[in-house]
Amino acid sequence: MNKSQIIVLGIISLSFIVALSFYGSSCLPDRLASHWNARGQVDGYLPKFWGLFLMPLISLPLFGLFVLAPKIDPLKENIKGFRKYYDGFIVLIIAFLFYLQLLTIAWNVGLRFDLLKLLVPVLSIVFFAAWILMEHAKRNWFIGVRTPWTLSSDSVWDKTHRLGGKLFKATALVSLLGFFWADGAFLFLILPALASGLFIVFYSYYLYRQEAKK
Repeated sequence: MNKSQIIVLGIISLSFIVALSFYGSSCLPDRLASHWNARGQVDGYLPKFWGLFLMPLISLPLFGLFVLAPKIDPLKENIKGFRKYYDGFIVLIIAFLFYLQLLTIAWNVGLRFDLLKLLVPVLSIVFFAAWILMEHAKRNWFIGVRTPWTLSSDSVWDKTHRLGGKLFKATALVSLLGFFWADGAFLFLILPALASGLFIVFYSYYLYRQEAKK
């Protein structure tokens, strides 16, 4: 078990401890606000147990999947070349889920804040980390832009991920605009990410066709 995995297990353990601590507390209602719409308004509730334990229970199997993937990937040797970036990204994702749990608890104990303004900077960091991971990722079956065309060619994979990394970096910067324009925060987050993802898929096909012609 490497250092990153120990950190992740520490975060997940802390997440369970926090959930257990508040589960028996009278400061929380029986049903917790658990979902907010694009305007930052509550539009969904969960029973107290699920409101507290949902993120820890998602984090644990997700971490298991992250650990398992490099072990069973037929191209596992390629993953070793960018493993430190992959491990760092895992830490960030699990920490993000813990952050969501803390925001949910804070809201339900009576604190009021602009949820989107607290999410936007953190999501921008996630997008930026995705850019770093994509730029260093080598061809494999679990991590990165896995289209039939990237998986068929190292050249197509590398070119797709170089551009994809730049697009996700741009997405991270654009998403920060949501901090200043709260009404459009959701659009600043989602639309650039969707547009970048779709473009990368078509770009990988274009590269493959160009390579096939040669």
